[in-house]
Amino acid sequence: MTDITQSQHAQPDRSFGWWDMFVRPEDDPRSDGGFVGELDTLVGYLRDQRLTLEMKCAGLDAEAMARRSVPPSNLSLLGLVRHLADVERHWFRQVMAGQDVPRRYRTAEDPSGDFDGAVPDLEAVAEAWRSWRAEVAFAERFVDEASSLDVTGTDGDEPVALREILVHMIEEYARHNGHADFLRERIDGRVGQ
Repeated sequence: MTDITQSQHAQPDRSFGWWDMFVRPEDDPRSDGGFVGELDTLVGYLRDQRLTLEMKCAGLDAEAMARRSVPPSNLSLLGLVRHLADVERHWFRQVMAGQDVPRRYRTAEDPSGDFDGAVPDLEAVAEAWRSWRAEVAFAERFVDEASSLDVTGTDGDEPVALREILVHMIEEYARHNGHADFLRERIDGRVGQ
């Protein structure tokens, strides 16, 4: 038997059970669809994706939040929170609202600062969540106050509609929540809903 075959046989069989899930269905804060209209649908699915990120990180200490996936990757749950804070800030403050504000973690000198700066420190974790929640709150206010989904911002020299930003944000969270599934399973075996 090769080493690979032996290690595959050493892995426990996976089976479904509530012991490794985040919440029971009746306690899940996310919606079960049922949205009416385009705006409600886009906002509802984005809200659910944001809640999913919070669920994937729930109950972890600073060390677990900053734990890297596998070398040479710098991916971690804390890095994802920092990255998504910057993504929210970019699309809603910079592009849609036209604010001249820098990103929180990424810079021209350190384009991977959102992930590279994710260190196992309680204050670093708390600060990342504060930043992410502040950016989400700004985005939610912006969408609530927008006259329509056709409101445009400017990305570089190109106009971009709020509708497109919301779809992009759903995609961004969905992709990174997939990463979060694997990161969390590696930390403590909990698997994604």
